[in-house]
Amino acid sequence: MAGAILLCALVVDAPAASSTSSRPLVVTGYIEDGSAPSAIDASATALSWVGVDGVTLNASGSGVSPVDGSMRALLRRAHRDGLRAQLLVSNYSNSIGDFSPHVAAAMLSSARNCDAVASSLAAIVSSGGWDGLTVDLESLNQHDALALVYFLTSLRRDLAAPISLSVDVGAATSLSGYLATGFDLSAIGSIATRVVIMSYDQHGPWSNPGPIGSLAWQRRVLSVAMTRVPARELDLGVAGYGYTWPAGSHRHDGTSVSDAGARRLVALAGAAAHFDPTVGEWTATLRSGTVLWWSDHRSFELRLALARNMGLGGVALWQLASSDPLVGASAT
Repeated sequence: MAGAILLCALVVDAPAASSTSSRPLVVTGYIEDGSAPSAIDASATALSWVGVDGVTLNASGSGVSPVDGSMRALLRRAHRDGLRAQLLVSNYSNSIGDFSPHVAAAMLSSARNCDAVASSLAAIVSSGGWDGLTVDLESLNQHDALALVYFLTSLRRDLAAPISLSVDVGAATSLSGYLATGFDLSAIGSIATRVVIMSYDQHGPWSNPGPIGSLAWQRRVLSVAMTRVPARELDLGVAGYGYTWPAGSHRHDGTSVSDAGARRLVALAGAAAHFDPTVGEWTATLRSGTVLWWSDHRSFELRLALARNMGLGGVALWQLASSDPLVGASAT
């Protein structure tokens, strides 16, 4: 049933957005299973939703892992702080330390598996008291696009009406780029409550040093998405972390660092960090030659402004345990 989808509709210009809109932005902060609930408290006043990552597809693609005590604790803390909470499901595999195309294919290649997983997730969300669900399937390809739409349709049918359904979509600068990674934006937008554009990881240890997600690049990927999904249903994905790039032949041995961790590395090296206002991120080069880029609370404020300017519905931060607290962020 999985197959390529041809986008036959004409590309139209995205509607102009008013930068003076008073409509508040929906702010989602994702947090990983096992993180301290206090990370939610630190940003609670700036948040609308907490997304808890989460459960994973099993190897056969026929079901998902159980919700554990840590996830339930994060759910309770979000509710205690007056926030709504959504559970995240992904095809991340601990055995390979990455999103698994094989696990995703095991589900998407079978209508029976898609229906079984959709039914299971709907029951988990309903019985667990979750307010929403985020689907985060990555490392897909064009041949997965039709099957993903089938799965989301089945999931939306099984979820109770009040339950929000968000879908994470990898960033691309063209419609063909979105489709190549398994995302038919028009179809997804017609099913999902919110479409989260993961506009980060523009650069990483797999590439040359550069911004985690520059403002100009984010504007390009959003402009393309807005030709298929109404702006008010789109969330701008924002990084709350950074990367290191060691010097020379070890450049690809870099690691992810928290905002506080990046500043510590700079301070320990006696180096100076520079905030690039055009990019909207910090960068530094240590005496060892290691290069850092990171996106912090100042970067987040600029993304809030970008989201408002483009008329988006919200922003989604990855992730609360590594980012600066969002206290004082002006989402309204």
